[in-house]
Amino acid sequence: MKILVALSGGIDSAAVAYKLKNEGHDIEGVYMKLHDSPEFHAKNIQKVKKISRHLDIKYRILDLSDKFEQTVYLPFIESYKKGETPNPCALCNRVIKLGELVDYAKKEGFEKLATGHYASICNGFICEAKDKVKDQSYFLAAVKKENIDFLLFPLEDTLKNELKNKMLSDIALSEFASSKESYEICFVENSYVNILKKHTKINMPGSIVDKNGNAIGKHKGYMHYTVGQRRGFEIFGAHTPHYIVSIDPQKNILVAGEKQELLEQSFTIKDINLLVDKKEFETSVKIRYKSPKIKCKVKLIADNKATVELYEPVSAVAKGQLAAFYDKEKLIGGGWIT
Repeated sequence: MKILVALSGGIDSAAVAYKLKNEGHDIEGVYMKLHDSPEFHAKNIQKVKKISRHLDIKYRILDLSDKFEQTVYLPFIESYKKGETPNPCALCNRVIKLGELVDYAKKEGFEKLATGHYASICNGFICEAKDKVKDQSYFLAAVKKENIDFLLFPLEDTLKNELKNKMLSDIALSEFASSKESYEICFVENSYVNILKKHTKINMPGSIVDKNGNAIGKHKGYMHYTVGQRRGFEIFGAHTPHYIVSIDPQKNILVAGEKQELLEQSFTIKDINLLVDKKEFETSVKIRYKSPKIKCKVKLIADNKATVELYEPVSAVAKGQLAAFYDKEKLIGGGWIT
């Protein structure tokens, strides 16, 4: 099979190329330039060259930086300006990695696109990987339905520790096994705050109020915070921990309260990517990457929105995050929390 392999320079994508080559497939690598960071790209391209040489495969470099800036990077900035907590990786998977790159692979005559995601394909759906600790299916809940059958996730049955040991056994690939994990957000090296500073004013001291509007503290600027955060701000005379409950970007005001005030039992989502033909259904939802699945009822409303009623309260529902719906281990869609 003729397969295009997305190579990032990391251990997971290197292992994918290694596995598919050994299975006898006709593979070629592609490295995507997604943002303006010459040193970042130079280091990764050197690794891509090394794995390509070792496997005797061709590789190409695809510059998608303009598309990435318009559809992922700038929305990331705007989301923080609106007091949200964005999820650029999930958006990138939909639009770029498993969107634009799928279109490119098809145009270039490949039969499949393979990536290093820890997930699996099951009967036309994306499902969880065997390695539940590394599973990345949550980040794929916005991937377009029509692209799923074109995808390969060769690490679906692989445990990360086993993969590292296998790679260490090959001298030419051992540096991949010992390298650090890649950044969760590729264009954020240290803190997202450093990114925001390039585009907007973020140090704007303001008030913290309780749920009744009474001033109880102060903060250094609303974009420094996300729902659920409990440090980095001052609460006057507090004897118990306080958490950010909500953000008002227009007034530069944070609402804070004790832990129980973070609990929510319903929320709405927009821009729904639904992989099942239903208007109202029971399912399970994850409201962020490492959160547990919670039983819920989803009801579609107008303008590609839906309400989500939880069967038990969940803490720190943050606007801008992805809500991913699961039928057991199978992803059946998702939407962005509003």
